[in-house]
Amino acid sequence: MTQDLEGARADFVEGVTHFEGGRLELAEACFEDALARAPERISILVNLGALRLKLGRPDEALDVLDRAVAIDAAAADAWSHRGIALADLGRPDAAVASHDRALEIDRGRATDLFHRGLAHNMLARPADALRDFTAVLALRPGDGEAWFRHGQTLQLLDRHAEALASYEKALGADPAHAQAWSNRGGILRDTKRFAEAAHCFEQAMAHGADAPLHRYFLASVRDEPAPPRPPDNYVAALFDGYAQSFDDHLLHALRYRAHAVLVEGLGGRRFSHGLDLGCGTGLCGPLLKPTVARLDGLDLSGAMLERARALGVYAELIQADIVEHLQRTGERHDLVLAADVFIYIGDLERVFEGVHRVLDRGGVFGFSVELARGDTGFELRPSLRYAHTEPYLLGLAARHGCAVARSLRQPIREEQGAAIDGLFLYLEKR
Repeated sequence: MTQDLEGARADFVEGVTHFEGGRLELAEACFEDALARAPERISILVNLGALRLKLGRPDEALDVLDRAVAIDAAAADAWSHRGIALADLGRPDAAVASHDRALEIDRGRATDLFHRGLAHNMLARPADALRDFTAVLALRPGDGEAWFRHGQTLQLLDRHAEALASYEKALGADPAHAQAWSNRGGILRDTKRFAEAAHCFEQAMAHGADAPLHRYFLASVRDEPAPPRPPDNYVAALFDGYAQSFDDHLLHALRYRAHAVLVEGLGGRRFSHGLDLGCGTGLCGPLLKPTVARLDGLDLSGAMLERARALGVYAELIQADIVEHLQRTGERHDLVLAADVFIYIGDLERVFEGVHRVLDRGGVFGFSVELARGDTGFELRPSLRYAHTEPYLLGLAARHGCAVARSLRQPIREEQGAAIDGLFLYLEKR
């Protein structure tokens, strides 16, 4: 194939100038012209791949990078960008292999160690990721982003004190790293260093972090009125990420039993159509199924609902916000249950209003809460869970046409080895 190397070189140099100036579309046009003139030039293929990655088109980047490594299997930069493209496409195993190849060619490639660490974390291999980030920091000890990822990975390994030190290194290198401030604040909150945690959350917001979310975090460590509920995107992301390990962690690490206590408290009564609010992975489902002719489930997290669907006990599973669903659904129920759901909702006024709307006369609304003392209503705890007082709940019941049929006080779970007091209420619609 005839190649116009001089023309390709001119197009390539012009493309690099546009790339460095941030004129990415013009740069891509120049690189494509250069490639048409010299289809096998590795430098053009690699730079075009890197540019398409920057434009958010990893599939197109992979096409040209695959061509590059087919032409020259020793092109370390092509293997490196190829690994990044594969990770962006949700193929972390292949990404690791691509970075491995780049590192076989040149062992001192900190960029490949860094991105291989990211891919290892995508694969839930934090020990491997930690080795990679540690190796990066041996080569680039002032790399703030590497220190941040080092801290994240230590947290995945439950080495929180060490993670705190890594976040401090990250912030020493880059004081504007909002997520490092946020993660550092989370560790300080968990260790009851509330004033320091509040400072971190304020700094995170000052440097562009999600303001509603961090105001929620701040409320958990300050003596101030709690927001009525957390941001929806926080709850959905939390449980989407938690879905695979949720049951094991809840039942074994936290000794959770609210679902069993709540169902047992129904006393074997039979129901025709039940709704499991915030059903999660479906812990209540198998316990309810023998006494409920039709059982539906509702949750904000799609990943949790997939786990619940696999149980085969729910007639319908709905992904929606609790209040919005209760306000718009045409279904009616003689049982509405919410096991350990209201720890993620502070102000329950609209929930009670919605339950009253969908509950048949004589139907049962059963739920558990973490029990707060006094009569203030609800509070947001440093655990980022809400607790409610009994007078507040009884007042809601009275306003929304329900009478208390039964109440129980039992622990819901453990936290750091201490039992968390719970209140289980069963209301009947008048």
